[in-house]
Amino acid sequence: MKFSAGLGAVALGVLVAACRREASDPTPGGNSTATNRSFVAQGTVRKLSPNDQAVVIAHPAISNYMPAMTMSFKVRQSNELAGLRVGDEVSFRLLVNAEESWIDQIVKTGKRAAVTDAASGGPASNAVKTATSRHALLDYPFTNQLGQAVSLSQFKGQALAITFIFTRCPIPEYCPRLSRNFAEAAQKLRALPEAPTNWHFLSVSFDPAFDTPGVLAAYARSYHSDPQHWSFITGAPDKIAELAQASDVTATPDGNFYNHNFRTLIINANGELQMSFPVSGNLSDAIVTEILKAAAVANR
Repeated sequence: MKFSAGLGAVALGVLVAACRREASDPTPGGNSTATNRSFVAQGTVRKLSPNDQAVVIAHPAISNYMPAMTMSFKVRQSNELAGLRVGDEVSFRLLVNAEESWIDQIVKTGKRAAVTDAASGGPASNAVKTATSRHALLDYPFTNQLGQAVSLSQFKGQALAITFIFTRCPIPEYCPRLSRNFAEAAQKLRALPEAPTNWHFLSVSFDPAFDTPGVLAAYARSYHSDPQHWSFITGAPDKIAELAQASDVTATPDGNFYNHNFRTLIINANGELQMSFPVSGNLSDAIVTEILKAAAVANR
């Protein structure tokens, strides 16, 4: 089995948070409605992306939700970012439901801090890497949610969809969205008449210290996954880090959490990179389409 870019080699597309759906507006202060929860928070602006309706904020712990982190938040209206500058200290409201999160009520506190650019989980280079030889990671025994040894090379002849997650990720559009994409795509593939059987999904955790096989097994059950077609992978931290780096995935620890970018790729049944997705949101239909194509190239 070979990968045609990066990991013998792999090049991946970037997914940044997005999936939008209208929801009722809750009251602030950590109260909730039937669909949303809200939290009052504060922090320092690290990066502004008005065109993407996003802002990176370094914030202390948000009570009853997440520890101190530096991360990208979405806004629903770009005018929420009007007048802000990098270094501004702000207060804001974070709203979260099962599908998405966003912030509003952004108010400058009147202070400015000297800051340097911080990792924001944004796009990394999509440069294709040239394969020079078979990568040792193809044969390395990672561990799946069942405690079984799994190597990438064992999937020869199968179409693969691969992404990177950590189970403690608190933002619905991030790792949970990637896992929902796989869950929905798997359901759609199983429902197709005369669907191929030579396909497999790999969700690789870049938090191996926490994401043990037992933790991954519980996480897998929450997505009703079939281990015959979907593996959740952990392993030695240095090997997970090497696999992530080879896949252009950046994941920087921030306390018990990670600032990270996102990747989803499709490898065809001949082991060649077929597609990378530089978009976010619900990709389940696109994954199904690409898996069908990727599975059909076997033995050509």
